Amino acid sequence: MSTLVLTRRKKTGLAREVNAVIAILARDITLFFKSPMTIIMNFAMPIVMMGMLGGSLSQNMTRGIGFNYNQFLLVGMLVNMLFMSTTMGMSSLVEDHTTDFTQEMLISPVSRYSIIIGKILGSSFGAIIGMFGTVIVGLCMGISISIGQLLLIIVLSPLMCLSAGALATIIIGIIKNNKTANIAVSLITMPQMFLSGAIIPIGNSKGILYVLSRMMPMTYCLDLVRAVVYAGTPQYKSVVLNNPAVDLMVILIITIGCLIIGTFFFARSEKNR
Repeated sequence: MSTLVLTRRKKTGLAREVNAVIAILARDITLFFKSPMTIIMNFAMPIVMMGMLGGSLSQNMTRGIGFNYNQFLLVGMLVNMLFMSTTMGMSSLVEDHTTDFTQEMLISPVSRYSIIIGKILGSSFGAIIGMFGTVIVGLCMGISISIGQLLLIIVLSPLMCLSAGALATIIIGIIKNNKTANIAVSLITMPQMFLSGAIIPIGNSKGILYVLSRMMPMTYCLDLVRAVVYAGTPQYKSVVLNNPAVDLMVILIITIGCLIIGTFFFARSEKNR
């Protein structure tokens, strides 16, 4: 009898956590569609980053690199959009803190990890929409990607978003000023765009640039995606830095570590209010 009761409690607890994740996810999706400016920015950003910056590099600085730079750029910007949009979406937790919404969530009988994961998934929805915007910009620039390759990237996208969101959680857990948090999020996304190889190849980086690039979580996410996209092609060795298994292991370690640390800081900051 006691075993049956315990099993029912476990099922009820699991269902409660799943419902909490879904509720937070649904709230963020609703807020996304209620914010036309957010939707516009998700399509405008690829035009600025890829169409202008990437296009200029492609025309002036990529001769003789040994691989198709345009496709290299497209894959890089797809991952970059996932990272940038997810981390920016996570910064709304600071606004929730100001309006006491996080306090209402924390007094509910759900795990803090469910709240954070639900928020990351909600932020990743806008990131994936932005990723499709990047594909459209790429097509306008004459850069194509196969349906199979795009599907593989979509399959990996939740892992990319989870990694980005976990990293942003640490910042959000420490900083409780909305303006400061937005600046801090930009400071962890912009350097990664340039140092991870999203736009500029980093295979020949040395010294401090080599060290910094290998410290960036997006470096390993991007390298894993490129390993999948370029698998079986002559450009594989020129584009991919590490063994995909190494990339996956590093991503999981960084994500789990950041998620634990970030959730701790987030819960403690709300508890100490």
